[in-house]
Amino acid sequence: MSRSSAEFRRASRVMPGGVNSPVRAFKGVGGTPRVIARASGCSLWDVDGREYVDFVGSWGAAIVGHAHPAVVDAVARTARNGLSIGLCTELETQLAEAIIERVPSLERLRMVNSGTEAAMSAVRLSRAATRRRMILKFDGNYHGHIDALLVKAGSGAATLGVPDSAGVTAGTAHETLIAPYNDIQAVHALMEAHGPDIAAIVVEPVAGNMGVVPPRDGFLAGLRACADRFGAILIFDEVMTGLRVSRGGAQELFGVRPDLTVLGKVIGGGLPIGAYGGRKDLMDRIAPAGDVYQAGTFSGNPVTMAAGLATLELLDDAAYRRLEHAGARLEQGLREAIASVDQQAVVRRVGSMISVFFGVERVDAYSDVRKASQDTFSWLFHGLLERGVHLPPSGFESWFLSLAHSDEVVDYTARAVREALSELRWAATPIGI
Repeated sequence: MSRSSAEFRRASRVMPGGVNSPVRAFKGVGGTPRVIARASGCSLWDVDGREYVDFVGSWGAAIVGHAHPAVVDAVARTARNGLSIGLCTELETQLAEAIIERVPSLERLRMVNSGTEAAMSAVRLSRAATRRRMILKFDGNYHGHIDALLVKAGSGAATLGVPDSAGVTAGTAHETLIAPYNDIQAVHALMEAHGPDIAAIVVEPVAGNMGVVPPRDGFLAGLRACADRFGAILIFDEVMTGLRVSRGGAQELFGVRPDLTVLGKVIGGGLPIGAYGGRKDLMDRIAPAGDVYQAGTFSGNPVTMAAGLATLELLDDAAYRRLEHAGARLEQGLREAIASVDQQAVVRRVGSMISVFFGVERVDAYSDVRKASQDTFSWLFHGLLERGVHLPPSGFESWFLSLAHSDEVVDYTARAVREALSELRWAATPIGI
């Protein structure tokens, strides 16, 4: 038995499913998770000593690579002055200023500890500002595990939501409306029917939690127009895309400004963080300035602030050109590898986020994603794992590149994909053919 297998069995005796976040358990691909001992650059090493090229990237947080010396030095330097203070520091102001300078729609910002917490707070603020109760979200978009947004589509194309988890009440779910992602006509229909009750439209401007699905031309602008017409708050969940797909996130890339933005991952430099922000008149409703209560002992933690600042300092214009280059090179390599083995697949990419969907001809919505072959993805996942490449262990997740992914690493990955899919072709061919 490998040491990873033994460690996972040990973990399963003390943690639900052996993990602290479900997708780590390999339920989507089968097999036993690799237990990771350390990470550096774009590489992981498991407890058995095997090295992997990493496309998980701490689920997008490690945009400059793991354990970047500048980030580690900032963390160590700050930690010597206290790990957690719970009072005001200069660092939290400095990071807020740096983020606001980059993200077009932000006038005020509040730091929290996770994307879930940030989304929860943005929804509460929207309900307070509009004095409305309902939220409109999109099938396949994920905004953390808060009850109001842990909701899936019902039987209709545009419908009231139903609980997506035990413990979420039907009453809570029925305050959330669901529309297909990229379907602006469905949004119009919902707004016409429920507009006076809808506090906010919440969207991943680039979907990343059903794999990477970009917005269609005009979709985000259409949401902006709908929100304006019916007096709803437009919330962009940029936990994944913020400061990743461009310097100012998806809202800069696509030229649409939301009222509120939810952030996470990149802005913490690899440490736990979330943030929400937007228009001054909205954010000034947050306590202690206003009447919407939200608090947190570790919000604005100085060590996290230092890591975030060090990361943002590395993300200059040249860094974004490098990320785009790496993403485009991997996209081309994947397309060539897939074509060489006659696989039907769709490759979708925005910047340094990329996904592959097998067995489908188009991917614009969650209904398309659900048709993709998860068996083929699982074969690819394990084929790459054997070749020293670690993908996210689910066909419904984005792959993430970092500044540490060199051309050599990207090209090796494309070759490994070709080899793995070639083996699948032969394995699927009947004997004697």
